[in-house]
Amino acid sequence: MDNLETFYGPNAGYVLELYERYKHDPAAVDAATRAIFDAWEPRSDEQLLYKTGGEPVQTQDVSRVVAASALAHAIRERGHLGAHLDPLGREPLGDPALLPQTHGLRDEDLAQLPPTVIGGHASEGVNNALDAVRALRAMYSGTISYEFDQVKSSDERGWLRDAVGLSLYQRTPSADIARKLLKRITQVEVFERYLQQTFPGQKRFSIEGTDTLVPMLDEIISGAIDSETKEVIIGMAHRGRLNVLAHVLEKPYAAILAEFAHAKHEEGVPLTDSFGFGWTGDVKYHLGAENVLDEGRDVGLKVVLAPNPSHLEFVNPVVEGMSRAAQEIRSVAGSPLQDVDDTLPILIHGDAAFPGEGVVAETLNLWHLRGYWVGGTIHIILNNQLGFTTVPEDGRSTLFASDLAKGFGLPIIHVNADDPVACLTAVRIAHAYRDHFHKDILVDLVGYRRWGHNEGDEPAFTQPQMYSIIRSHPTVRELYAQRLEREGLVSREEAEALVKEAFAVLEQAKRDADTGAGHIEEAKNEEQNGFHQETPPSVSAERIETLNAELLTWPKTFSPNPKLARTLQRRANTLGPEGGIDWGQAEALAFASILVDGTPIRLTGQDAERGTFSHRHAVLHSQDGDEVYVPLCHLAEAQASFSIYNSPLSEAGALGFEYGYSVQARDALVLWEAQYGDFANVAQVIIDQFISSGRAKWRQKSSLVLLLPHGYEGQGPEHSSARLERYLQLAAEDNWRIANCSNAAQYFHLLRLQAFSLAHNPRPLVVMTPKSLLRHPFASSRLQDLTEGSFQKVIDDHKARAQADKIKRLILCSGRIAIDLLTNEKREQADEIAIIRVEQLYPFPEEELKQVFARYPNAREVIWVQEEPRNMGAWNYMFPRLTQFVKQSMEVGVVSRPEHSSPAAGFWDLYEAEQAQIIAEAFRSRLRLSGGKYVR
Repeated sequence: MDNLETFYGPNAGYVLELYERYKHDPAAVDAATRAIFDAWEPRSDEQLLYKTGGEPVQTQDVSRVVAASALAHAIRERGHLGAHLDPLGREPLGDPALLPQTHGLRDEDLAQLPPTVIGGHASEGVNNALDAVRALRAMYSGTISYEFDQVKSSDERGWLRDAVGLSLYQRTPSADIARKLLKRITQVEVFERYLQQTFPGQKRFSIEGTDTLVPMLDEIISGAIDSETKEVIIGMAHRGRLNVLAHVLEKPYAAILAEFAHAKHEEGVPLTDSFGFGWTGDVKYHLGAENVLDEGRDVGLKVVLAPNPSHLEFVNPVVEGMSRAAQEIRSVAGSPLQDVDDTLPILIHGDAAFPGEGVVAETLNLWHLRGYWVGGTIHIILNNQLGFTTVPEDGRSTLFASDLAKGFGLPIIHVNADDPVACLTAVRIAHAYRDHFHKDILVDLVGYRRWGHNEGDEPAFTQPQMYSIIRSHPTVRELYAQRLEREGLVSREEAEALVKEAFAVLEQAKRDADTGAGHIEEAKNEEQNGFHQETPPSVSAERIETLNAELLTWPKTFSPNPKLARTLQRRANTLGPEGGIDWGQAEALAFASILVDGTPIRLTGQDAERGTFSHRHAVLHSQDGDEVYVPLCHLAEAQASFSIYNSPLSEAGALGFEYGYSVQARDALVLWEAQYGDFANVAQVIIDQFISSGRAKWRQKSSLVLLLPHGYEGQGPEHSSARLERYLQLAAEDNWRIANCSNAAQYFHLLRLQAFSLAHNPRPLVVMTPKSLLRHPFASSRLQDLTEGSFQKVIDDHKARAQADKIKRLILCSGRIAIDLLTNEKREQADEIAIIRVEQLYPFPEEELKQVFARYPNAREVIWVQEEPRNMGAWNYMFPRLTQFVKQSMEVGVVSRPEHSSPAAGFWDLYEAEQAQIIAEAFRSRLRLSGGKYVR
């Protein structure tokens, strides 16, 4: 700062302002600055000069320089409040800080200052600060505007500021590019108009009003090709989906028109029964697709549109999970390798749903977490300025639909959907930012909805004034054609010819559809197979001993908690004849054997690294620092990757991510563990709409494993039941497995079965995992239990089989209650009772149960015993199935808690009383012999 002439623009103004303070009171500036000013001798107090890009400015202009700098700063930071973003002509919100008079300036003042005082530069049409301010307003308060202040990194903010003014992104289209853009917008509009006139009243959730979304996606995909991206994965709701399918995914017009022709008047009931077992299909605006664009490359760019139900925004975490899986290489030992440049996720949101649906915030929270990072997502809000019929002031508490993203530090670009050139600028900057910084960015595409929420809806009932404007408002195509006509690039006749051409293509597609060229694909045979009796290969005792030793070994320089080390080392003594392999050790050995077999594993969940009940300890932490050691990542013979992460405190977002990961990574065993089983309630949409039914609706294959702690331990309503009944109610057509294992070996074999099934017959797996049984001696296993046999769907009572002729009552149960019954003192006196464990509840093990029942020819009573209330648990599922094959002379009954609205008691004494009553009732026969028959 020895020479003031080295400072330019607002920096020089700032220095002079400091100097004015110093002259008035030297103590008003910091010591370092004061020392510089003490040694500095200006030319004269009367004629103090400084340079702004070479132009001298008098001292008395300092206040105007500072004010101009403040005005420029306000335009850059708050220009979006003065931007013309609404195609329907609503006036900008405005902000006093954007006005010169707020800063004590007049236009004449600005005209007397050089452009450099606001960080601009002299160029054609920019001769002074007034011209520079006008240019700045056009840049930040035109049909495009920016919010970057929430971005924490100064480097990123600087890059974004530079990007706004760069011609690299602010391109004026050439004549050829302009015609191509008009043609694309014409295709978008004509497609909607054709559907409207050909299939009046049918739902299609038109894109009209935000037509520019399609060329925006084209532009992003073009940029992805230039960046050598291998895959683009898109998630979006139903609005505009058909247009995106047709033009971005290149789904043939004939196929879409055939779906319309086949659609029933009851829109929610597409052709279901004709497609075969296990396949229902879905309405056309929920379906996904994929396409490979080669663009002359050796390896094409794969573009995927994920299928999505009507539950808005829930596809968001699914797409993130698919992207993470696509970016990873799992055929390596240790942690998987990730290349975030391989795959680009794009999420298209609704303006009412973005702030309204909590899963959006859950998904945004994932972006920088190590277990969920995908290198940045491009978010686009398809902003209709209206929900179904709800206006913004009734639907959100924020000024803009995009404001939620500010809390996560995302840069935001607002753009008017009626300006296609500005829209392309927005996504060019967005894609470049994602490429450069590998972070999320959001584009708020502000448009309107030309029709109602769906095409059978009348929007004027609730928004008469808005739709009065929309009815007379030109379409995006019309406005752009007029613009090109004014610029002399495209004549009116040329524009109309493009419309006729687009209609002709659709007419031909309709003829093709009518002749069967666009028929709906029949379900493949593999969809009808159901479950096979897969049996994974056994694991030798030597292999398990080796793996167990490796799991209990860590570097000499690594110091885990001594208490934990002693606990883990006990596992070294459980492979002997006395056994003692508990649930956590069985799981670790199963995982290790699966990795050695070449199947990668990903396990996540709330506190999954340690395990909610301190049973897993898959990640060891050093006492001496932040170092961690994961034994499963250091197996000598592992042929695949292992990753485990504690999830955020989220269920819908986290589980949706894992579902998406499992769909994309069909080679991997993917598991999600709930802290307590009923916490999965929060992810019910993901369970209902994706995991249980995605295969039937969309042929989307997942083998996701849900680990849901379940069992009544007196911990109250929210820590007892994993809501087993809900999963059983969703079970049909072999859509998944549901199991409730009663010992560690069963869990070991079940995990290996699931991993083996990935290549043969993948299905999701729901496991009611234990709590108190994790370390229960009766639930532990021996080495030979792991090396011999396989998963048993039903476990017979070996003690009862020794005296099978005496058995009168068959008790069926699963999980924890089975162990309570088998270890109860009354069991010794109950010589007429057999306790049979149903380990697999779905698919219902009918054949296995028939074989067991046949061993007890004198049994007269079948009792299902459960801990849950009678209206919950498995009883309502088991009863009709049991009655189908038991002998008519046998009675089928239930022992349970009475019907309740709450899953469990909240008081320990009440819990104990109920539990004792269940045990007593289970052992008490309700039948007596009368006249040679058993009666009540």
